[in-house]
Amino acid sequence: MYRTNWGIGHGLKDILEAHKGPFTGQGHKGLYEILTTSWHAQLSLNLAMLGSLTIVVAHHMYSMPPYPYLATDYGTQLSLFTHHMWIGGFLIVGAAAHAAIFMVRDYDPTTRYNDLLDRVLRHRDAIISHLNWACIFLGFHSFGLYIHNDTMSALGRPQDMFSDTAIQLQPVFAQWIQNTHALAPGATAPGATASTSLTWGGGDLVAVGGKVALLPIPLGTADFLVHHIHAFTIHVTVLILLKGVLFARSSRLIPDKANLGFRFPCDGPGRGGTCQVSAWDHVFLGLFWMYNSISVVIFHFSWKMQSDVWGSVSDQGVVTHITGGNFAQSSITINGWLRDFLWAQASQDPLHVRPIAHAIWDPHFGQPAVEAFTRGGALGPVNIAYSGQWNLYAQNPDSSSHLFGTAEGAGTAILTLLGGFHPQTQSLWLTDIAHHHLAIAFIFLVAGHMYRTNFGIGHSMKDLLDAHIPPGGRLGRGHKGLYDTINNSLHFQLGLALASLGVITSLVAQHMYSLPAYAFIAQDFTTQAALYTHHQYIAGFIMTGAFAHGAIFFIRDYNPEQNEDNVLARMLDHKEAIISHLSWASLFLGFHTLGLYVHNDVMLAFGTPEKQILIEPIFAQWIQSAHGKTSYGFDVLLSSTTGPAFNAGRSIWLPGWLNAVNENSNSLFLTIGPGDFLVHHAIALGLHTTTLILVKGALDARGSKLMPDKKDFGYSFPCDGPGRGGTCDISAWDAFYLAVFWMLNTIGWVTFYWHWKHITLWQGNVSQFNESSTYLMGWLRDYLWLNSSQLINGYNPFGMNSLSVWAWMFLFGHLVWATGFMFLISWRGYWQELIETLAWAHERTPLANLIRWRDKPVALSIVQARLVGLAHFSDSTCIMDTNRNSTIMARKSLIQREKKRQKLEQKYHSIRRSSKKEISKVPSLSDKWEIYGKLQSLPRNSAPTRLHRRCFLTGRPRANYRDFGLSGHILREMVHACLLPGATRSSW
Repeated sequence: MYRTNWGIGHGLKDILEAHKGPFTGQGHKGLYEILTTSWHAQLSLNLAMLGSLTIVVAHHMYSMPPYPYLATDYGTQLSLFTHHMWIGGFLIVGAAAHAAIFMVRDYDPTTRYNDLLDRVLRHRDAIISHLNWACIFLGFHSFGLYIHNDTMSALGRPQDMFSDTAIQLQPVFAQWIQNTHALAPGATAPGATASTSLTWGGGDLVAVGGKVALLPIPLGTADFLVHHIHAFTIHVTVLILLKGVLFARSSRLIPDKANLGFRFPCDGPGRGGTCQVSAWDHVFLGLFWMYNSISVVIFHFSWKMQSDVWGSVSDQGVVTHITGGNFAQSSITINGWLRDFLWAQASQDPLHVRPIAHAIWDPHFGQPAVEAFTRGGALGPVNIAYSGQWNLYAQNPDSSSHLFGTAEGAGTAILTLLGGFHPQTQSLWLTDIAHHHLAIAFIFLVAGHMYRTNFGIGHSMKDLLDAHIPPGGRLGRGHKGLYDTINNSLHFQLGLALASLGVITSLVAQHMYSLPAYAFIAQDFTTQAALYTHHQYIAGFIMTGAFAHGAIFFIRDYNPEQNEDNVLARMLDHKEAIISHLSWASLFLGFHTLGLYVHNDVMLAFGTPEKQILIEPIFAQWIQSAHGKTSYGFDVLLSSTTGPAFNAGRSIWLPGWLNAVNENSNSLFLTIGPGDFLVHHAIALGLHTTTLILVKGALDARGSKLMPDKKDFGYSFPCDGPGRGGTCDISAWDAFYLAVFWMLNTIGWVTFYWHWKHITLWQGNVSQFNESSTYLMGWLRDYLWLNSSQLINGYNPFGMNSLSVWAWMFLFGHLVWATGFMFLISWRGYWQELIETLAWAHERTPLANLIRWRDKPVALSIVQARLVGLAHFSDSTCIMDTNRNSTIMARKSLIQREKKRQKLEQKYHSIRRSSKKEISKVPSLSDKWEIYGKLQSLPRNSAPTRLHRRCFLTGRPRANYRDFGLSGHILREMVHACLLPGATRSSW
């Protein structure tokens, strides 16, 4: 075809210049010169062809296997398909990248007029808007079909689903192509003995060594649905890449984009902060969509082959597929993909290896020791003795047999030092709490007299601060000038107040479960989890807010002259040392903690769990032991029965304290081991990194070496233009923005740790946490995967119950979270360019063009989009975390509540039975009311059924008038007839 060195054959230049059509103007004229002078144009074409060819190879390797025994080596087939698909995806994205570079660097619009490339560029709005329409159409319709099926499945209406057995959407065109190839040997290819591949259909099974090698691959409604998902993701990838190429030289937003090059960070604040509009940014986003697209393809291939092709063949010729042919039935819903493919594949444990138990404690300590050291009749190993007049307040405390809410066993003391927890409610003794509050009140009384009152009594805060200069001169003038600085800045005051409140809120989260103050809260697991999660997230937001207002103070209110050489000025002078030390600490924690986890994972993977690095938290264990915990074997302070602290405190010591500390069923002093050591260091990593980002944002808020005049730009600004190298994301607002993600990340780890630790404690299975928390796979498998079944089953017809609303809220949280990403990846310029293309299409569409904009539609600015995205992301993270805890533990709480109800029912059963017999026997109405009043006074949960509000005359439910025990219409009739003494018509 092509001309050789001897002039034989066609000239490629002649072919191109002669190739023109009715819509392409000059056609391919000039393309020869472009291709021969631009390496990027050549490379783009080559990469596009090679990428397409690689994907074709991926499909041919399994449908027409060229290597011996490849057809029965399923692992190799899957690896080859995955390998070639990924390479093909990268090559095609690379083709778009080099095409964009060609457009920017090598394309000359002065020499190109009315040819193919010029025509494409002039019609780019129509091309992009049509592609955009195709993507929206495919996205809504393909996902709409899946969501329809999920909804019908949840409602238990399989006959209304799109499937092979109900509403059919058969891929008739693909089936027609399959049949054409399958029937070719007898029709279009009469000389052929077999079709090109057995996968077309019409052939028999080929088995090698008892394994399926080749088999006709059937196509049905499930394939129709998932292929349209493929089409959607491929079209979106092409849309992004093609938009990057066609808009590489210019757009309405940036007409001179070619002068800025292939990649540029931002175009300055002049055009609204036009960041992320370069051709490189489109390649960047296109890569993510390519990942998405290829992942779905690989998932589809893997499940389809395991379900319909791969498997074993028995001696009788019966084929057993790996997943039993469930693709056609299960893959028609999103829930099916999650449950029957992703979850089913991920939940398989290929190792069957469990680590050794490392939490083996000394049997001479713990609960048996406490019981041995306790005198008969006492609650703990020591007795209490009181001195002074305080014992008058503590005389006659509640007995251990006191039944909560009744006078039985109740004492008269208002202040006690009992220690430990109430035996029934498992909460702190109310009299102990009162004593503690009294002590705090005395401290506050003393502290209140520290500061000057209106009468001039006490110290002046200004004098205190001005006099507070550390020796040695290392902090210069110390705290001089701080009083006026704080008084004149609301942001400084708010920052200090938020920092204090955030720390207190986090302390409240820790104390509400370890020292439960409310009756029965220790047994209400869902409430405990919800309160802990709630307070920790609030603490995180408040503490990040403290740094945000600190940064605003430095920008707006800080006066360098007023604070010369004091602690604030010294801190700003040494900010590099502070930030670098924090950075070093974060790096150290990150590498070492993750390194230990990864090492342990590798040891588990190699089947040598005994080689894990398990570090006992000896300092934390020593502190717990010093407070009385005996299980670690430390003979120190209150854990030493012969020590001076134990003996000296014997006369005033709290009898319930040691019992509570060494009781393994509460959360007072949780037993800790290597898993806790690792996770605490992971949490320390998150806390240090969050602090690093926030401290850097505040200390660099006024200026940095890169941007010394930053304070003149304010708290939040998108970009500072290309002059200083594209100074985006360096405002104090951006530091806060990034830190919130780290804060959410850290609190996610904290709540995961708390939740798993307590689930195993409440289930009496602490060894699961001890054994599995020392490596990452253990966290993934034995916590996240194991405990996600309630959520997964919360929206299918088999697992749906009254608690499913929490699973739906969990999904709703994910929806909000995913929506947040649209704003978070702000793409200010990208969205603006796309809006302009859509506006162009709108103005040229009949009917739609009757409605016009008064102003030009604009995208959100970067700062606006990040604020909206951050709100979506943060809120949904909290929703998901709270609902994750609630869903898993709501069932446990229901079980606990039912057990308590059954105990109460047994206790009051005889009273209820005899009272009901009496009601039927007594003739007078007043006697009936008296007996009914006794029944009403019994605990509500002691009734055998929760429908306890029944009219005692008619037996109908909902007797809303508790004082009378009558339904509404009976009550009304009796009042009219004056049969109820003391009840008048106006009162009913």
